[in-house]
Amino acid sequence: MATNTPKNAVILAAGCGSRLRPLTDLRPKPLVEVNGTPILYNALRNLEAIGVEQVTVVVGYRKDAIQYACGRRFSGLDINYVESTVFDRTGSAYSLWLARHALLSGDCFLLEGDVFFEEDALHYLTIGKATDIAAVASFGELMEGSAVLLSDDGFISSFRLKQTAANLAANGPSLFKTMNLLRLSAPTLRTTIVPALDDIIGAGATQGYIEELLAYLVERRGLQLAAARCDGLRWYEIDSVEDLRIAERIFTDSPSSVLPYKLQAN
Repeated sequence: MATNTPKNAVILAAGCGSRLRPLTDLRPKPLVEVNGTPILYNALRNLEAIGVEQVTVVVGYRKDAIQYACGRRFSGLDINYVESTVFDRTGSAYSLWLARHALLSGDCFLLEGDVFFEEDALHYLTIGKATDIAAVASFGELMEGSAVLLSDDGFISSFRLKQTAANLAANGPSLFKTMNLLRLSAPTLRTTIVPALDDIIGAGATQGYIEELLAYLVERRGLQLAAARCDGLRWYEIDSVEDLRIAERIFTDSPSSVLPYKLQAN
């Protein structure tokens, strides 16, 4: 267990998961199972294994199901809940703003509730001297979504939102997919992240996403966000039924046999 491991984590789990219907007609996306394990259970178990003690889960769609499934105590973790009543018309930045009191409690892991990943991804976020760090993986040919470019010294230099394979040739080999797993330090949360959230939500921009917030802070406000390269690890962001099928293949097969899928995750 790393000595600089945060004791707190925030998981964003409020969304409707509309692209996973009909699986999400009666349950929230974080409780969809990958080979029998709910996505949220996997995250909580990995957080406990690395030394986290308290988790704040932002809930919205079918919140009662998540609260019933996880309770106030999940194995060795204390679980707190923050409810979004406008989950169907707000973005992830708004959900994060709702959890701002948890963000002000100290160093913190930040996770999206639709990523199935192995424990080492969190370990990678605690290695080295960087205190603000995001997990990334090489952008593969079948990927889409938010990506970043890295500087020579391993920091995120800029964001590229809504990327597809067609962008690979233009950006070259330095394009990396964001995995929606971050470690953020107490000073950065207190002086940069939470004030920026207050500003954008106060201005009425409630439909923005965390990647947009981070892009603004990195590119225009000088946030130093290091990148943890997780190319060799198994993970998948699950947005659709096809994503779920791929995730189940990744976590059923041996690591060596699924590496091509890992590099092509959404």
